[in-house]
Amino acid sequence: MTKKVALVVGAGPGLGSALARCFAKAGMAVAVARRNPGKLDDLTKEIDGHAYACDVTDPASVEALFEAVDLDLGEPGLVAFNAGAYQRGGILEIAPEDFERCWRIGCLGGFLVGQAAARRMVPAGEGTILFTGATAALRGSAGFMNLAVPKFGLRALAQSMARELGPKGVHVAHVIIDGQIAGERPGYRPEERGEDAVLNPGAIAEAYYQLHLQPRSAWTQEQDLRPCVEKF
Repeated sequence: MTKKVALVVGAGPGLGSALARCFAKAGMAVAVARRNPGKLDDLTKEIDGHAYACDVTDPASVEALFEAVDLDLGEPGLVAFNAGAYQRGGILEIAPEDFERCWRIGCLGGFLVGQAAARRMVPAGEGTILFTGATAALRGSAGFMNLAVPKFGLRALAQSMARELGPKGVHVAHVIIDGQIAGERPGYRPEERGEDAVLNPGAIAEAYYQLHLQPRSAWTQEQDLRPCVEKF
């Protein structure tokens, strides 16, 4: 029996890798992608996965990624968009090119990956597209506009896609990660607030997979995840 295919775009060392491990553990054939696929060698060996290069800001690169996955593994039935970029700065000092770069990776990239996934899932009448959001998708804090603007846009994209594609059998969900993910910020010391101060990437990944398993009669469009000690 052919394995179902999952694709993780933005497979960094934290959540992206945890998603790949979770999907592989569930018995799926897993493809992982990032700008530098050489950094995925250890992960792909661990999960028997396939690594691909992809610049999510480039339509041709995104389409080439999906075509390669189609050829190697089959059309993906689960796609997780986890790419993003952030450069902190205030309105007085942010360079326009940095603002645009963060938007292109975090929002335009989500559109391109979501569109490529939808073009394969709609004819099949099924599939799941998941977008990684953040607290910044709900409020723009001082110094965080390079993150808030693309995350606001990504949330809007997910809402519009869900309303359009749900009746066609494609489940689109946006996951708000409200807190720091363990292992994704060097030097961060969660012990200062307790062991539950950060989100466990494996636990987040399991929540993503459960979204994929939801029956059509009860789909989640947006889910927020946070540590038990996080204020909200």
